Amino acid sequence: MTNLVKIVRFHEKGGADVLRIDELPLPEPGPGEVRLRVKAIGLNRAEVMFREGQYFLEPNFPSKLGYEASGIVEAVGPGVDAALVGKVRSTVPAFPLNQYGVYGEVAIVPAAALAAYPEYLSFEQGTSLWMQYITAYGAIVHNGRVAKGDYVVLTAATSSVGIAATQIVKAEGGIVIATTRGADKRDELLAAGADHVIVTDEEKDVAARVLEITNGVGAKIVFDAVAGSGILELAKAMARDGLIMVYGNLAPEPTPFPIYEAWGQGAQGKPFKMMGYTMFSITGDPEALKNAERYVYEKLDSGQLKPRIDRTFPFSQIADAHRYMEKGQQVGKIVVVL
Repeated sequence: MTNLVKIVRFHEKGGADVLRIDELPLPEPGPGEVRLRVKAIGLNRAEVMFREGQYFLEPNFPSKLGYEASGIVEAVGPGVDAALVGKVRSTVPAFPLNQYGVYGEVAIVPAAALAAYPEYLSFEQGTSLWMQYITAYGAIVHNGRVAKGDYVVLTAATSSVGIAATQIVKAEGGIVIATTRGADKRDELLAAGADHVIVTDEEKDVAARVLEITNGVGAKIVFDAVAGSGILELAKAMARDGLIMVYGNLAPEPTPFPIYEAWGQGAQGKPFKMMGYTMFSITGDPEALKNAERYVYEKLDSGQLKPRIDRTFPFSQIADAHRYMEKGQQVGKIVVVL
């Protein structure tokens, strides 16, 4: 009798109700692949966008889903070190979402996308590391080269990446200016390490507030998950040679390029750069990825990084976990446990 395993798939784009838990034959890893017995799954907004057809990759139906899982390696394919079997590992999002997916009792993933993590972390914590910390490291340290005393603006800062970025900025001696829509998140962000919080529903002139906080210097780095027209305000509050990195597009409207703001800043002796950013610029570069993983290990061991889990859901409620993520109320990582 064939062993059956439960795998989440979706057969059409849409809301969380398109997610199905299908029973499928136990898959075998191919060349360069492993099979992970999944213990915990970390959710990411990219997966919601992929399911809705709003991501930069198109799903191939029936489509699997998911970048991050932790668990135990139970089988390896040709060309993979058999010593991996039995090892606890988590997945680094270093593979295309339309070719692999980790939502399931097991997951087939490239062996190169596995990483060990400190043994003192739980499976739930182990699946809450790589997407958030590599994304934030690549922006703040690798690209932004944050230095002690630099002001860093983090938009939509209660997300798992926002909390991770807060921890990294603080570890490097920077000053965090976090933005959030509602006043109910102010205390949470301050407790998470933010030095200043701007509640955008109350303080409409974000640029003026940033300039006030920075005594006119401006932000060295803006790490923006929202995009949209708000980018025009943020551009007015940049420090000399600052960097705006847009890594999300939560705003419903298109994102303009702030050409007039850039000219205005340049005329004041404050030229800045702007770029679209994803963590794949790090995970796609073996040397940069190695540096990122080393950085995360060191900062976890020093206690400067500590994954924050907002809420866990059982595997049978994975669609509810997606609905919860869509509300945008979490502070930290949403995790599904098996």
